[in-house]
Amino acid sequence: MPRPTRQQIDDEILDAAATLFARHGFKETSVQRIADAVGYSKTGLLHRFPTKEALQSAVIDRCVTGLREVAALVEGQPVGPARDRTVISGLARMAIGQPGVVALLLASLLSEPESEIGSAFHVIGEAVGEAFGDGFQCEGARTVRITGALGALAVASVALRDHLTPDAVGALVDVSYDALGHRD
Repeated sequence: MPRPTRQQIDDEILDAAATLFARHGFKETSVQRIADAVGYSKTGLLHRFPTKEALQSAVIDRCVTGLREVAALVEGQPVGPARDRTVISGLARMAIGQPGVVALLLASLLSEPESEIGSAFHVIGEAVGEAFGDGFQCEGARTVRITGALGALAVASVALRDHLTPDAVGALVDVSYDALGHRD
């Protein structure tokens, strides 16, 4: 079996950290907890990410980069069912490869803005709004539906993380898209 590349190791660390940050918050997630989750020593983890803050920043940057790539797919497209399906499809593909990032995305939408996790995640919420094209906080029902769609995607991808394959993208999209209330 070939040794994992540096990028594969970093991806594994960042996804595990994202999952733990989503579940426990930044304060309650220690570097040791992340190291344990990926099977590395704390020293080995700190060799790759010299501080907990550097790791947090890398996790958030990775999430925002993924969201912006999805937003680029729908740039110029009007808000509506077609745009929403494209965004959800992009997020579903992201969820299969990076379930922790999608869990972090959902946590960022549910956190209180004044909290330590909420202020750090403000940029993620802006990227979600950019992808959906309406800042998604424009009206209560739309906000609830987008949060529900992201919740369905996050829960399914994290709960089924070891069983999801690229073939599952269609099912993830269908479940999440249904939450948006669009009728086919």
